Amino acid sequence: MNTEKLDILESEFLYRYPKGFEDKYFFPTMKKFKPEKLEVFAKEALKKENFSNPNLVVDGFFKIIQKSVMVSLFDKLKLKDALSTLNSYEKDMLSIEIYELLYGDKKDGFEGLVEFLHEYKLAKWTLISIIPYCINRQTEYFIKPTTTKNIIKYLEIKDLEYKPKPSYEFYDKYTKVLEQMKLKLDKTLTFDNAAYTGFFKIAIELCEE
Repeated sequence: MNTEKLDILESEFLYRYPKGFEDKYFFPTMKKFKPEKLEVFAKEALKKENFSNPNLVVDGFFKIIQKSVMVSLFDKLKLKDALSTLNSYEKDMLSIEIYELLYGDKKDGFEGLVEFLHEYKLAKWTLISIIPYCINRQTEYFIKPTTTKNIIKYLEIKDLEYKPKPSYEFYDKYTKVLEQMKLKLDKTLTFDNAAYTGFFKIAIELCEE
């Protein structure tokens, strides 16, 4: 990665917004961004005990996505339609993939969820990454395609090629790079992983003005 450009992004952002994301004057939309509330809901909706009831898990899975301001309305509606067609076996399979993603073999769960949603043309980064992020906001990442591509390009991150279809290999490599960069930045920018990648989006736009 280009660490000089990383320093420039941080400097430019904090020059414009000295208090970071705590500056509500510059970030009125942050008032709508309440990830801690969604985290509480997600942890309750997808707690381990609920996985004995696939119907409950599938319902919780959709409600988390429905409540998220980061997923498009179009994708929410398409997902709602797809989930409404599932039979009992399919709901069981979906709940197994979600369990693996959150509590079992993360790689298998990630890839299994991708393949499951691919059947409905819904294997999108936003839908795959939103659930782990909501439950573990300091360790997991919400992957927004445009922001991700801009970060890789602007910071000249080598050996990372973004592709529209989610893959665990990319997610693992990319998030490790994000974790490395996080250590170099002011803590006011990294209190939440969605806000952290949002910092990159805003800072890159500022530097390209």
